[in-house]
Amino acid sequence: MIRERCTRERAETLALEALAFLAGTPDVLGRFLGNSGLEASDLRLRASDPDVLRAVLEFLLADDALAGDFCRDRGMDPRDLHLANHVLGQP
Repeated sequence: MIRERCTRERAETLALEALAFLAGTPDVLGRFLGNSGLEASDLRLRASDPDVLRAVLEFLLADDALAGDFCRDRGMDPRDLHLANHVLGQP
């Protein structure tokens, strides 16, 4: 899917989907906020910020079970998360 053509826009969309996935589980979202140092109000304001989107993907990738759940839910290959993270990390 994404491996064939991972544009910055597609990577950002995937990261926003991942953020919505995290938000669906309050304790996981709380862990993300704690790890990132963001407040919930900051997250709402900066949800489309590339640095925040990359932080979302890195948080997800740091937990194999969570990343697996997200990928199964989306019917996607976990390598697509790594690729999207890589794309967002490029200037």
